[in-house]
Amino acid sequence: MTALNLFTTITNVSNLVKELETAGVYLEIGGDFASYRRLRNKQTDRTQLFPMFDVTSSYVDSSNAFWVCGFDENNELVHTQAIRMLDLHGMCLSQHLREHRHKYITPDSTPDPDRTFFSNLPALDRITGRVCYHGEFWIKGGKGGHRSQGFTALLSRIVFEMTLKLWSPDYVFGFVPMPLALKGIPVRYGYSHCEFGVWHGPQQEITSEESLVWMSNEDMQQFLETTPRSLSDERLLPARSKLVNAVSMVA
Repeated sequence: MTALNLFTTITNVSNLVKELETAGVYLEIGGDFASYRRLRNKQTDRTQLFPMFDVTSSYVDSSNAFWVCGFDENNELVHTQAIRMLDLHGMCLSQHLREHRHKYITPDSTPDPDRTFFSNLPALDRITGRVCYHGEFWIKGGKGGHRSQGFTALLSRIVFEMTLKLWSPDYVFGFVPMPLALKGIPVRYGYSHCEFGVWHGPQQEITSEESLVWMSNEDMQQFLETTPRSLSDERLLPARSKLVNAVSMVA
């Protein structure tokens, strides 16, 4: 990583954070997943914390993961997401999911997690190496919420900027509920690949319909090179390439 690339990332993330703060969302980023668990356990209107990010179920800390929480001006939690690095050298995502499926199954969605499996999608055999799992993405809806206002793309972009510099993974993947996938939500996240799948229960019944979303390292870099959309027509956010060019000219 060059000093120029690092400075560009810092500047770009700073611009995104300022844009969110202008709209009343204040971010906190951390690697203490015991603290994150306490925050999530207070949300009685959401599904339980996924085991992949639960310190009581997984080895997860600042060495292999981080979380992002957004708060409004009243210090109410209005956003969460988390990402975790997985070492899948010598194996593919298909093998990993078979062995660790319990950590990805939506809590309380199946009568028997031991006999519940995800679809055998082509991408699962392709994804290998340094792989990041991106999950826990949630934005408060309803009155006082921030859904359908352009926040999704900015929030995911911050995580991808940091992930690229921290780990430079070969792939990033996640699961999106089918109703959201059909609305094009993965595109707002920044994912360029979306494959429809299902979780099959012990009697081959469909326990949950979810799409596998994923991107390669190249896809992530390409997404981050696009110009982010401001939350207001009165402001413009600079493209990453323009930040690089501006600093290069000064140098």
